[in-house]
Amino acid sequence: MRQSNAASRDQLETILTRLDDRRAEERVFMKLYHARAEADAADRRRREGKSLGPLDGRIVSIKDLFDIAGEPTLAGSIIRRDAPPAKADAAVVRRLRAAGAVIIGKTHMTEFAFTAVGLNPHYPVPSNAIDASLIPGGSSSGAAVSVAEGTSEIAIGSDTGGSVRIPAALHGLVGFKPSARRLPLDGAFPLSPSLDSIGALARTAADCAAADAVMAGEMPKPLTPLSLGGLKLAIPQGLLLEGLAPDIARAFDASLQMLARAGAKLADCPIDDLLARFAEATSIGSLAGLEASRIHVDWLTDENAPVDIRVKSTLRRRLAVPESAIENLLRTRQKLVRAMDERLTPFDLILLPTTPISAVSIASVEGDKREYRRVEDLLLRNTQVANQFDLTAITVPMPGTRLPAGLMLMARNGADERLLRLAASVENLVRRA
Repeated sequence: MRQSNAASRDQLETILTRLDDRRAEERVFMKLYHARAEADAADRRRREGKSLGPLDGRIVSIKDLFDIAGEPTLAGSIIRRDAPPAKADAAVVRRLRAAGAVIIGKTHMTEFAFTAVGLNPHYPVPSNAIDASLIPGGSSSGAAVSVAEGTSEIAIGSDTGGSVRIPAALHGLVGFKPSARRLPLDGAFPLSPSLDSIGALARTAADCAAADAVMAGEMPKPLTPLSLGGLKLAIPQGLLLEGLAPDIARAFDASLQMLARAGAKLADCPIDDLLARFAEATSIGSLAGLEASRIHVDWLTDENAPVDIRVKSTLRRRLAVPESAIENLLRTRQKLVRAMDERLTPFDLILLPTTPISAVSIASVEGDKREYRRVEDLLLRNTQVANQFDLTAITVPMPGTRLPAGLMLMARNGADERLLRLAASVENLVRRA
């Protein structure tokens, strides 16, 4: 992590030298912006006592689905190489620049942000920064790797079913999914307008909070931890705690005991009935797949479209679902969102392991469709609940596992600031332990 007195230009040059040394086999960044002028400007403001705030001079990467003026937005797909260039930066990118962030480049992602494992057949896999033989998680794969390996300090990704939190958890990072529609989606290539959120990945909740505030058009302020004493924590015994890897199960239990010792009150909060009703409603297809099939209809009828078969085959099937069925699903979802909100009203947070498993080897999923599907379903199982039921959520590193794993804190829609402050409290608790 950068020392508080380090110059942005020096930090940037260190990173650029490292990236130049591996230029022939770059797997993390899709495109680099050398950004020396921006780093110099940040250093000058700092010397003059005119800092723009906590992001001024910070090295930030952005996912390959955000518009940058003058270039096509690929969203991880070669089919968009000839797309018209963006006329303006994405709204969140404009706000980051205005706050002095040094945008170093666009990071690799799974094609159209549609899968959670982190593989994209058009590009080399951004190997997990902890162990290069392991998957990075997706769809914000390069985003997580860039922070974990130190080629960015903060990464901006998107989260439709866990695409920020999954790779963050598999790298031992903090990953924040704000309440949907808190941040403007203008200039972010969509996957599912009903579920999409933009979020930050970083090493601390404070960095995620600063980036979130800037992207939301708010003035960042210090992230003050809240007391854990008397906190009411919901533990949803049932489906979401089944099949945990043994070390994740042990680490989760230890985390709960740690919170209880700090004065938090733990209680069961069954939600399996709501999960079953959502599963029944989406028996026609996932909401993300259904909405994405409408977004990509222009190429889906082309049998030869050079698109990941895992994406193409799923979206093609969803095209056959009538609009009336999708409208009915959206109405049902709103009822279930209200039911979940009512269920969670007595609690401050709902706690889960972010993913039931740690990162698996790339080799185990690369050529085995059944194993790929099994792993993807597990990675998405817990995180997608926040998107489906319109909650806000964050993953923080969970100690006590052989490979990185995450502890996920979820809260009711709109409770973003409180969630971030509680995440800072949990960070402090883990650090002391």
